[in-house]
Amino acid sequence: MALNTSAETPLPVGEVSRLIGGWIDRLGAVWVEGQITQLSRRPGAGVVFLTLRDPSYDISVSVTCYRQVFDAVADVVSEGARVVVQAKPEWYAPRGQLSLRAAEIRPVGMGELLARLERLKKSLAAEGLFAPERKKPLPFLPQLVGLVCGRASAAERDVLENARHRWPAVRFEVRNVAVQGVHAVPQVVQAVKELDALDDVDVIIVARGGGSVEDLLPFSDEQLVRTVAECRTPVVSAIGHEPDNPLLDHVADLRASTPTDAAKKVVPDVGEEYERVRLLRDRARRCVMAFVDREERGLAHALARPSIEDPHRMIDERADHVASLLDRGRRTVGHLLDRADSELTHTHARVVALSPAATLKRGYAVLQRSDGHVVRDPGEVTGDEVLRARVAEGEFVVRVES
Repeated sequence: MALNTSAETPLPVGEVSRLIGGWIDRLGAVWVEGQITQLSRRPGAGVVFLTLRDPSYDISVSVTCYRQVFDAVADVVSEGARVVVQAKPEWYAPRGQLSLRAAEIRPVGMGELLARLERLKKSLAAEGLFAPERKKPLPFLPQLVGLVCGRASAAERDVLENARHRWPAVRFEVRNVAVQGVHAVPQVVQAVKELDALDDVDVIIVARGGGSVEDLLPFSDEQLVRTVAECRTPVVSAIGHEPDNPLLDHVADLRASTPTDAAKKVVPDVGEEYERVRLLRDRARRCVMAFVDREERGLAHALARPSIEDPHRMIDERADHVASLLDRGRRTVGHLLDRADSELTHTHARVVALSPAATLKRGYAVLQRSDGHVVRDPGEVTGDEVLRARVAEGEFVVRVES
């Protein structure tokens, strides 16, 4: 319940501590899971002191237990081990300190740890954190590579040496962190967030050498997996050796079997790129030369055609043909004209022979009455009628006798 206090009526520290202790005493026993970070077993002491830490959230609490409680698991539990503790919260009023009084300690076995990891893996996969479509492609040539690894570790040396051997101009932004133990998860998470916030970092490598399953547990932590999933920068997981497969491998944009493999996959080899450029240049040259040769052959074939080789030949052939036709046309027209002239002469002769003028020249005359009517029958005229006689050389008047 809330207390009614004020600046004029404050509670003494002892009373506040007593009240807190009363509230905590009303709490029941709980089962708590964590990792042992500090273990104190003084010879002859009846109480064992240890610190239980949550590696995901960097929170720890003190735990005390009687010696016989710890002796039951002393052979299998040491610093760094994961345990499940049944304990009751206690408040030490003189120091204002909260602790847990353990009644039972159970080590978390490897089988149980793997089962928990499998359940976590299925849960995260169901959320879509491992989906292939979420994977971001790595840049072809990163200018600045972020590296998260242990200080002066073999993993750091392998990545730096192999990357610079492959591409000497590559630059690194290194964050040295704890890669195992209780401080690993918060430090790795912080380092990844820092590198992801840098605009110049093109890709992030999280690297660690090989180790036992317990040593690699921080890289299967849910908080670290979700942090990597939220990164805008591509992340490469290079944890342990080929058989090792922490959950970070599934959420990362690329998995490398070893730190050396990560350097090879992130940074291109300058020699290989030079060779690739040479091969592409040679291929382009061959393509261009083949194209030019093909066009030259086509041009030579076109130039070898008679119409192109001797363009006047067709005109000359057509000119001879036209001349032949012209000569033939002239002969034909001449023949037609000659025949027409002959026919016209004959016709003219016949016309002349049959014309009245020719008859008149032979001594005949045409008699016409005064109205111009030609006299053909003597009965058509009367006595003393004046007729006009027309002969070849002219005409004269005649009178008909009664």
